[in-house]
Amino acid sequence: MSVALIRVVSPNYELCKLGFFETPTKLVDSSRFTRSNKIKNVGYKKHKCNSSYFDSFGESDFRDLKNGRKRKSDVVSRVVVANPTGELAVSSEQMVYDVVLKQAALVKEHIRAREDLEVKPDIVLPGTLSLLNEAYDRCGEVCAEYAKTFYLGTRLMPPQRQKAFWAIYVWCRRTDELVDGPNASHITPKALDRWESRLEDLFNGRPFDMLDAALSDTVSKFPIDIQPFKDMIQGMRMDLVKSRYKTFDELYLYCYYVAGTVGLMSVPVAGIDPESQATTESVYNDALSLGIANQLTNILRDVGEDARRGRVYLPQDELAQAGLSDEDIFAGNVTDKWRSFMKKQIKRARSFFDEAEEGARQLSPASRWPVWASLLLYRQILDEIEANDYNNFTRRAYVSKAKKIVKLPIAYAKSLVPPTSRNGVLMKIIGM
Repeated sequence: MSVALIRVVSPNYELCKLGFFETPTKLVDSSRFTRSNKIKNVGYKKHKCNSSYFDSFGESDFRDLKNGRKRKSDVVSRVVVANPTGELAVSSEQMVYDVVLKQAALVKEHIRAREDLEVKPDIVLPGTLSLLNEAYDRCGEVCAEYAKTFYLGTRLMPPQRQKAFWAIYVWCRRTDELVDGPNASHITPKALDRWESRLEDLFNGRPFDMLDAALSDTVSKFPIDIQPFKDMIQGMRMDLVKSRYKTFDELYLYCYYVAGTVGLMSVPVAGIDPESQATTESVYNDALSLGIANQLTNILRDVGEDARRGRVYLPQDELAQAGLSDEDIFAGNVTDKWRSFMKKQIKRARSFFDEAEEGARQLSPASRWPVWASLLLYRQILDEIEANDYNNFTRRAYVSKAKKIVKLPIAYAKSLVPPTSRNGVLMKIIGM
């Protein structure tokens, strides 16, 4: 049953009245997204938790740090590592995989109950349909403004799915702007706690404003678990207090929080092809890999920008192994040591993209093209870093519109290949 629009208020309502800030100000709310107010780009900073997944269209014993490739068969068999005190601690990747298993189980239950992932007609409460339509329209406008190419991809999907993607995107963007938006200096851990409480309300059918209502309606129709949304908020908490990552295991968890979560949110909406022979868990794991790959790409692209903010989103132990330090990054000199270090980091990011490709093949036909386009377009940023001779201190890797256009028909061709043909003759014919 569609969610009731309880406590839907005017889009101009100031969220500071909920106590989000310690000082009176306005949080990013739906007033910024009304048709009467032009949407302004306030400028993304580091994690781009939503845009890293959307905008391009928008040697350890647990992970081979040499190439960064995950081994799914090892996930369960290597679940713990020893910390300095001798106690056993769950690795970051196992923590994340537990969320994958939970979401996959939810989808399986949904499939058993409804036979497939197609959205079915709901009973709409009197007076709510027009408000919901307006809420989704607002979300679509935001997506069109900030994730232009992805927005065009969503337009190829059935209406229910495209609206659901818009609602997820807007929530992610609003969450991101809590710590990277114009009012970021006013945000405290308590503010994020209140935002999480508001998230729980909308999952329980009690949206606060119209944009919340769109997501509340979406999660009532698709088998979407709340945990990835909570985990994204946890990533925002990390950004308030953390600017260094000792190991890749720490960085991996951060990448999951701010970008991998979007993959887990998206698969229930994208749907899995009924012909797919892959396990639900593996499809979710591959979607997670796409989010990780996008975020690692963001990090490598924005090294100079982050350094100017006093942040280093690179594994400290790997920097040390390469003979580098934070001071070298702040100095911004492209040396042979830096080139060698960057080659390894790019190789790791590409390995995550490679893994994500398998999951893209398993999605429903209506969703494959946008996802393939996102994957192919975003990974081109890594090519541009190389073309810039690894100077990501003063030069921003940028993929031209012409290069993007070239990739779109390739993405479309890949999207036509059904899951059962992924190793067949058709893939060879189109150069896959």
